[in-house]
Amino acid sequence: MFVRQTLQRTDHGLVFVPPKTHRSARPLPLSALAVRALEAQRVRQAKERLAAGEVWSDLGLVFASTIGTAMEPRNVNQRFEQLRAAAGLDWLHLHDLRHAFATFLLDQGEELRTVMELLGHSTIRMTADTYGHVLPARARQAASAIDRILGREGTA
Repeated sequence: MFVRQTLQRTDHGLVFVPPKTHRSARPLPLSALAVRALEAQRVRQAKERLAAGEVWSDLGLVFASTIGTAMEPRNVNQRFEQLRAAAGLDWLHLHDLRHAFATFLLDQGEELRTVMELLGHSTIRMTADTYGHVLPARARQAASAIDRILGREGTA
């Protein structure tokens, strides 16, 4: 999957524009879980396309309105709020999902540069400044690894 365009609100409504920076236009590797979710989305969208008939606008979007056009961002936010409330997650905000993604990756030992590239950050410093709270635990694990390597585990 590739990031090739973004949706932006202008005086003329919603329009597709190039990503903000050259780093924003990038490939995004997908996990097997994400691929399965996208396959299920393709099936749902095929049903919507059939139901819409001739009014369907085929813009090649993975996530589209029920007639194939770009989804209104306010509607996406509203639906997220409904699902969040139903799940009892009043503290959760949509952007928190992006933070969770980065935090989980760093906690699992992924390199800071890899996370930076996946997020589309322009500098590694931006990623480190935003998600640096995860790194101290990784540093403690690294120190323990040195003990294991040198055969002196538990002497500190």
